[in-house]
Amino acid sequence: MVLCLTVILFLTLHLLPGMKSSKVNLINNGYEGIVIAINPSVPEDEKLIQNIKEMVNEASTYLFHATKRRVYFRNVSILIPMTWKSKSEYLMPKQESYDQADVIVANPYLKYGDDPYTLQYGRCGEKGQYIHFTPNFLLTNNLPIYGSRGRVFVHEWAHLRWGIFDENNGDQPFYISRRNTIEATRCSTHITGTNVVFKKCQGGSCITRPCRRDSQTGLYEAECTFIPEKSQTAKESIMFMQSLHSVTEFCTEKTHNTEAPNLQNKMCNGKSTWDVIMNSADFQNTSPMTEMNPPTRPTFSLLRSKQRVVCLVLDKSGSMSSEDRLFRMNQAAELFLIQIIEKGSFVGMVTFDSVAEIRNHLTKITDDNVYKNITANLPQEADGGTSICRGLKAGFQAIIQSNQSTSGSEIILLTDGEDNEIHLCIEEVKQSGVIIHTIALGPSAAKELETLSDITGGHRFYANKDINGLTNAFSRISSRSGSITQQTVQLESKALAITGKKWVNGTVPVDSTIGNDTFFVVTWTIKKPEVLLQDPKGKKYKTSDFKEDKLNIRSARLRIPGIAETGTWTYSLLNNHASSQMLTVTVTTRARSPTTPPVTAAAHMSQHTAHYPSPVIVYAQVSQGFLPVLGISVIAFIETEDGRQVTLELWDNGAGADTVKNDGIYSRYFTDYRGNGRYSLKVLAQARNNTARLSLRQPHNKALYVPGYIENGKIILNPPRPEVKDDLATAKVEDFSRLTSGGSFTVSGAPPPGNHPSVLPPNKIIDLEAKFKEDHIQLSWTAPGNVLDKGKANSYIIRISKSFLDLQEDFDNATLVNTSSVKPKEAGSVENFEFKPEPFRIENGTNFYIAVQAINEANLTSEVSNIAQAIKFIPMPEDSVPALGTKISAISLAIFGLAMILSIF
Repeated sequence: MVLCLTVILFLTLHLLPGMKSSKVNLINNGYEGIVIAINPSVPEDEKLIQNIKEMVNEASTYLFHATKRRVYFRNVSILIPMTWKSKSEYLMPKQESYDQADVIVANPYLKYGDDPYTLQYGRCGEKGQYIHFTPNFLLTNNLPIYGSRGRVFVHEWAHLRWGIFDENNGDQPFYISRRNTIEATRCSTHITGTNVVFKKCQGGSCITRPCRRDSQTGLYEAECTFIPEKSQTAKESIMFMQSLHSVTEFCTEKTHNTEAPNLQNKMCNGKSTWDVIMNSADFQNTSPMTEMNPPTRPTFSLLRSKQRVVCLVLDKSGSMSSEDRLFRMNQAAELFLIQIIEKGSFVGMVTFDSVAEIRNHLTKITDDNVYKNITANLPQEADGGTSICRGLKAGFQAIIQSNQSTSGSEIILLTDGEDNEIHLCIEEVKQSGVIIHTIALGPSAAKELETLSDITGGHRFYANKDINGLTNAFSRISSRSGSITQQTVQLESKALAITGKKWVNGTVPVDSTIGNDTFFVVTWTIKKPEVLLQDPKGKKYKTSDFKEDKLNIRSARLRIPGIAETGTWTYSLLNNHASSQMLTVTVTTRARSPTTPPVTAAAHMSQHTAHYPSPVIVYAQVSQGFLPVLGISVIAFIETEDGRQVTLELWDNGAGADTVKNDGIYSRYFTDYRGNGRYSLKVLAQARNNTARLSLRQPHNKALYVPGYIENGKIILNPPRPEVKDDLATAKVEDFSRLTSGGSFTVSGAPPPGNHPSVLPPNKIIDLEAKFKEDHIQLSWTAPGNVLDKGKANSYIIRISKSFLDLQEDFDNATLVNTSSVKPKEAGSVENFEFKPEPFRIENGTNFYIAVQAINEANLTSEVSNIAQAIKFIPMPEDSVPALGTKISAISLAIFGLAMILSIF
């Protein structure tokens, strides 16, 4: 089966959590500014809004008590899509939008399950991206499966707001404890239940048996399931099974299960969820309230999205005449107006130098003539000083005088000049409710510029000398509504320095998810080149098919009629001039169908400032709809203020900067600083040679789907979870290519370019695994680098102990393993090492714990790795181990209220 995909690239930095500009604030113990946004594709349903309100009301009280009377939800905005009918009680949004919402309500792609989850791929304690609820989850009764919706919301809020992780593990549901007992992966261990294997149900009855041990691992067989008791006394933990009535708290240092092989222990070095929460910024200055219940119920604002309103505010000061900046600005602005802004939007334009002028009041984009009327007013001359505040105020006037509100409207502000007076209009900007996207052109652009995008939730970009940086920035400023048909998809953006009278060739793959509204654009610096373009079926387009406009801005474009052919397009450019010149090729398109998520790339920076030598992490999320895409090439290009470029391959290997292997999140540390100033980021995601595949496995960081409960001696089963068989767990994805801007960030404290001694150690190893092979232990892990995940380490330190706590708390004094034969490999490689655990005596049931450190050439040592466990297990005939908690010899089984007989062998 070949499935199409959506590639959504989210690029984020490590120092501050969250790539989104969430507006949530904690004020006097109450959370304010939470946005829950409904996707435009969700059918209108009043019950959905009512159930959201009920969920938040219940969650507020549950959260209040779970945090020991510290926090609750004070106000929430529900963002209703334009596809729903207008009502008098619906208000106009300010800076709230679907793509920046804290919670999204959207259908799953391929109707694949309703598990609530949080998109979370940062470090321990870092905020997540958003919570995803499906309409079906909010509209149907899931009480037996997940618990009440309010409890589920608190579970997901803890992921989103405080960066903690789940305390279960679907991939490793059991482990062997230090007491040599098999335990379900959970927190706390006070939660009781039984472990059974369900056999096929026939004729109204089901058979179960106790779980047997696997002869290789000593753990339970893969089909073994932990069924909890319905009635419990344990109060924790919300991050394991919030559905249990008794569970009202997070695991604390006293109740935390440090042995459980879950993400919480892996990512947070064994810290309890409550310890991480208490260390969060929210709780640093928040004391428990005296009230026994939240002082108020949450209040709700119903906001309805409005038609998009965009005003271009463009710098035409004297400095714009240098380095062809005015030409390049006009080329990029024209591309935005013709190819990016969606039909039905309102667009205006303002130009400014030391004074500002409204060139176009808001005009509704309906056809090509409207585009031409606006582009005809792009500035042709550069002169004067720079007053950004005057430009912004004129932008406000262009919007207001067209009978539109500045609230929720967007301004694209492009400037190359210095201006020390931006602070004079900051308050007016805040009050306006406008969203400002800033584009800094060249190294002298006002240093305060990004303040405007930061405080309004807009994007921020930096462009250097070539046109690509500007076209990439404008291409990224696409619709924020969540509608897949309104998103522009950038397929190509290439700058080519070509010597006189020379040809250059290239290819662009067009996959079956896209092809509407496809444009090929060519720009030049001296003379229009000869252009040849051929579609996959052999149809040819020539230079005369590429139309120039009357502005003479050295740009020509071809709009492909109808739907662009699927397959590989080839282009050839001939530099007609005798001298070398810069030619660029840009290709944009839109989704082919409103029902199939297109291949898209959306990039963003979560951390806008970095101080040397602190590392930053680049993340790329690749998915179709909400499903991860695996096996592709993702390359980040990071450019410094003076034009130097660093290329970084991003990995989805569950090592180094990457949290979970094969989850569609590609990441890598960035440490290669080359001076201070603005850095820009773009990313190229490519699937080639049919290597890409779509993962249909369930996401991490989600509410646990409980298979059933033991109640009054009976197992009450929930409906079976929609599982995907192993042979269907991945599906092929056709070849594609996407390029996107990742915005900009600012670096300070960096030394000038050159060779500098390493000040950072190798990254922590987080995927160490161990197993016995006869009387030897085999280890495997992903190699770290010399500096975090770059280069290769100098050596390894491996230590072993029979005590988990001794290794965790006193690694340096544990028994040292001889690693003289290990020669570290390049970062990202798989390391394998086998040794005999001397001088320990080995017998059946012997339990060892092993951990690793890496040392680099500067003698800097990494953090201690995760602790791996190896158990010597000699299977006995019909070997089985008693279940946890209550032993059940004869059980009645109920499914959907149907009584069935269940017997255990």
